[in-house]
Amino acid sequence: MRIVIVGAGEVGFAVASQLSQEGHDVTVVEADEAKATKVENELDVMVVRGNGARPHVLERAGICIPCATDLLIACTNHDEVNILACWIAKRAGTPKVMGRARSLEFTDNENWSRELGIDMLISPERSVAREIEELLAVSSAVRTVEIAGGKAGVYAFRIAERSPLVATPLKELRKSFPTLVSVVIYVNRGEEGFVPSGEDALLAGDLCYVVCARDQVWRLEELFGLRKSRPLRRVLIVGGGKIGYQVARRLELRVSGVDIRLIDQDREKCDRLAGELERTIVLCGEGTDKELLQYEGVAEADGFVTTTASDEANILIGILGKSLGAAKSVAVVRRKSFLQMERHVEVDAMVNPNQALASIIMRHVRFPRASGQLSLLESIGAEMLETTIPASSSAVGEEVQKLGLPKGIVLALVERGREAFVPSGDTVLREGDRIILFASNELMPRALEVLGVE
Repeated sequence: MRIVIVGAGEVGFAVASQLSQEGHDVTVVEADEAKATKVENELDVMVVRGNGARPHVLERAGICIPCATDLLIACTNHDEVNILACWIAKRAGTPKVMGRARSLEFTDNENWSRELGIDMLISPERSVAREIEELLAVSSAVRTVEIAGGKAGVYAFRIAERSPLVATPLKELRKSFPTLVSVVIYVNRGEEGFVPSGEDALLAGDLCYVVCARDQVWRLEELFGLRKSRPLRRVLIVGGGKIGYQVARRLELRVSGVDIRLIDQDREKCDRLAGELERTIVLCGEGTDKELLQYEGVAEADGFVTTTASDEANILIGILGKSLGAAKSVAVVRRKSFLQMERHVEVDAMVNPNQALASIIMRHVRFPRASGQLSLLESIGAEMLETTIPASSSAVGEEVQKLGLPKGIVLALVERGREAFVPSGDTVLREGDRIILFASNELMPRALEVLGVE
């Protein structure tokens, strides 16, 4: 495919890198000289310098009549640039255009994208808010990814020393807990990681990525960490931007009885948020103010979430909240270099909105006709894909153990009607089964080939 990417920030760079490695003809449009030079020096792509909202700049990138470009992805930090770039590309005849929209009003109503001819306007803030809510609800998890429409998820748990799972081969888990709908898909052990087999045993300190039915995650939490999450009673949020607002609003709508307090230093923003949020106490102040945090009950907080525009501030304030007694701290961190510091700082979890956006973009580029969603598990270089077994698949009527799936590919979950279960080797696949696949980035295409999914 010939693809034009407008914007070479964290998201644009990551998507351009992945797509160029997969053999696509990629052109990146970037106005910032330093970012453009970085792309030029490090990636095998064409670079066009200039504002991606200008027709003559896009024309140099190949967006012109007649148009030979297959896809335009606009992912700058400016909504207006993204929307105008998509509109120009569509008018020039680009078959598919996708744009990032940070302002929620652009994605609250689908009429915006429909009237402008934009195939997809993406707001990663909603996905991040959903992930933060799940991290707060499942207190032992350090990563969460929602799958199967919320019926299941991927949860990363660290094995406690006295967990009954220590030194137990994974194949014994199903025998010991036959009603538990879960499967371990990946294990981080020290600096190494691997896809486990049934013969592998877990060790204390292992970070395990587990697919589990949402209504059974509490049992999993007890098995791995010897504790169970309690209902949320108090959550403090520092930062009243789009993500902070979304987190507060989701908690208001979905968690009854929780005391929500949001802190921001901008008086005008606080006045607006106080009028838009119903049960949240909005406070004007500094998130680094120790006395303010203590007065507002940080020591009794089940969750402490930092969502300012600064990665550095989010990490430092998250550490402060944890040191003052918050049960769990979650920091929004956009830069990949900071995410790699997670194990070295006293923050329970870091959430990356850029990763959420990249997941959506890559799903539609790599598997445009595979029904379902792709989740990028960037920290372990893997993907989770939800898709459906078509009638034409040679896998229909076959046992899973006879499919010949290469090692490193895990068929993690099968949805059949209202039932969801972890398949065994003798599970026979049927037409219409909705499946969840786990594989490395390199192996996912092979997994879809074996299963007969385009």
